[in-house]
Amino acid sequence: MKVWPGKSYPLGATWDGKGVNFALFSESASKIELCLFDSVDAVHESERITLTERTDQVWHAYLPEALPGQLYGYRVHGPYEPSRGHRFNPNKVLLDPYAKSIGRDVRWSDEVFAYRMGDEQADLSFDERDSAGYAPLGVVMDPAFTWGNDQPPRTPWHKTIIYELHVKGFTQLHPGLPEKLRGTYAGLASEFVINHLLDLGVTAVELMPVHYFLKDRVLLDRGLTNYWGYNSLGFFAPESRYCATHIPQDAVQQFKMMVAALHAAGIEVILDVVYNHTAEGNQMGPTLSMRGVDNAVYYKLSPEDPRYYMDYTGCGNSLHVRHPRVLQLIMDSLRYWVVDMHVDGFRFDLASTLARELFDVDRLGAFFDIIHQDPILSQVKLIAEPWDVGVGGYQVGNFPVLWSEWNGKYRDIVRRFWKGEGGTLNEFATRLSGSSDLYQDDGRKPYASINFVTCHDGFNLQDLVSYNEKHNEANGENNQDGANDNNSWNCGAEGPTDDPAVNGLRWQQKRNLITTLLLSQGVPMLLAGDELSHTQQGNNNTYCQDSELTWLDWQLTDEERDFFDFVREIVSIRRKEPVFQRRKFFQGRAIFGADVGDIAWFEPSGKPMGDEGWNAGFNQCFGCALAGDLIGDVDERGQPIVGDSMLILMNAYHETIPFKLPGRVKGQKWQRIIDTANPGAEQSLITAGRRYELKGRSVVVLRAPSPRPSAVENRRLDRDRVTSGQEKPEPDHDAVIEAATDEMGLAGTDPAQRT
Repeated sequence: MKVWPGKSYPLGATWDGKGVNFALFSESASKIELCLFDSVDAVHESERITLTERTDQVWHAYLPEALPGQLYGYRVHGPYEPSRGHRFNPNKVLLDPYAKSIGRDVRWSDEVFAYRMGDEQADLSFDERDSAGYAPLGVVMDPAFTWGNDQPPRTPWHKTIIYELHVKGFTQLHPGLPEKLRGTYAGLASEFVINHLLDLGVTAVELMPVHYFLKDRVLLDRGLTNYWGYNSLGFFAPESRYCATHIPQDAVQQFKMMVAALHAAGIEVILDVVYNHTAEGNQMGPTLSMRGVDNAVYYKLSPEDPRYYMDYTGCGNSLHVRHPRVLQLIMDSLRYWVVDMHVDGFRFDLASTLARELFDVDRLGAFFDIIHQDPILSQVKLIAEPWDVGVGGYQVGNFPVLWSEWNGKYRDIVRRFWKGEGGTLNEFATRLSGSSDLYQDDGRKPYASINFVTCHDGFNLQDLVSYNEKHNEANGENNQDGANDNNSWNCGAEGPTDDPAVNGLRWQQKRNLITTLLLSQGVPMLLAGDELSHTQQGNNNTYCQDSELTWLDWQLTDEERDFFDFVREIVSIRRKEPVFQRRKFFQGRAIFGADVGDIAWFEPSGKPMGDEGWNAGFNQCFGCALAGDLIGDVDERGQPIVGDSMLILMNAYHETIPFKLPGRVKGQKWQRIIDTANPGAEQSLITAGRRYELKGRSVVVLRAPSPRPSAVENRRLDRDRVTSGQEKPEPDHDAVIEAATDEMGLAGTDPAQRT
């Protein structure tokens, strides 16, 4: 095969229509060989090509006869000195860190480990066996794809509703899909699935990891697997296990087809990405890619003994983000998924690890700086899981502007409040109104808070109200894995029960939690399956369960269908009412000359909540009024945003509490639209000043139309927005006359009659 010098950029294997350029970075390697394979079953490479060109520590070559579909890997020579952080072993074929498609998955055997398994020197020993028949391989791909008129939905943050799902688990049992599409990207792009998302009303799907990841050998030996996918090895390649095999397109093409279909429905695609560690694990892990390419560069090693890894992730290693080439790898990957794959944002797993410059989490670190100045990445949705397992890793509220965060404090206090714990009212109200204590001081907005009650990690909604304790025996770890502190409550019986009182309370608690989530300020995130009342039978750590335990059951009972309809209704209320989509924090005081605030809190007596009420540890009942005409914001055309005023009554106490409805004006009417204790109740009108029998453990939502600014008032507000001291705009006489006639009820009459 002909070999030309090629170029050092871009990294990876790049098909240009005439040939393929191969480029691999390694700072300390002494020699690199490109290995070409004829088939996925090949036990040896068909050609081994030494890369003689090296530019700025990048080894490269161009093969004019290579074509898309070519399988390849690398052998990297250099010192094997674990005590100095070097673990080069040319007997091991390595996956290109920039591989954009995976041609063969790892085949677990002792040969993929760089040391001799079972040797008394452990990882200090050296294994000379060839891993060519077992190593994962990259495949050269043709990136061509016809996107047509695909456009990112660009849903504003304050209007976003996120839906976290697993590609396989979401579609594996869907009755509307043919079996060959289940569990695949194509299945997620199907009309049946997209219609469910549209029917529910979500605006974005957050896909659990779809980067190429490994199924841990230790799990496979126990008859389990890595189901969640937080075990990445390739940051550019979509997971091929979610590829429909009967479709001629490869995983890259099918992923793009899925994104295009979701975009056509107005749904954004957010990826859950794992850049904090790789699947190579600690010093006893396999040598499959970065460890063999340049271990001392890619991983954060212990300064006291570079044989060992700094582990802030609980997964054996942490990526060395401080190194410019590692930072480049992450940024190149992110840009690739936005530019080439058209995704709309990212949720960063254990994001605190990425912010550790040396040891401590640094919000001014290079990782944040480079994203903030990037013209592409700074314009997509960025979500942090703001913690890791290292010292000082819990960083909720401490990420910089442009970033939103999974608000773990929101999850915890909402669970505790509805569980019935005392002393929670003050913080609960703060979380309900947008968590200004966490995000306001540094210039962020309410949408910096990604609110959630459940996610993939922990109990789902059905189990949250059905179990006091975790039941993870199926994971094979003697129920030692998974969190012990879940803030859950079984409502009187552990697990499934025939007791109608317990089951009735569980349905009501689920309605309370969903209503709270969707009507809180910030960005709500729903867990897929919660609307279907899916249960994981008390397992709060299903990372290794690829079975009906985690696959969603779409066959609903009448009660489950009623609950799904309830969730749809709450989502619809959020999307229709501007007071639940605020871009600014509440001021909590009178504004615009009004005699009420944009938000007000009330005791059951109907009086404003005082210090005594806020500080009473036993207080579990309150009202929250949101003024729809005091939002204090304008739309994209500069017009004031005005909506209905809303009154939310919440009672976490177990007994009924009479609540005197407040009113802004005498005789004001409130329309009841939700009562979680009586979801089928009529939307009746209730006059302010009357008492509402607020049932125990319930939420009531009432609505009152707010006075909309007239056309004349809108015109006045436009004039007032002109900066003081600047030239006043010429009056639009025709518009003023038209607005005035509207005010007088003369709209539509002949102009000659308007005198």
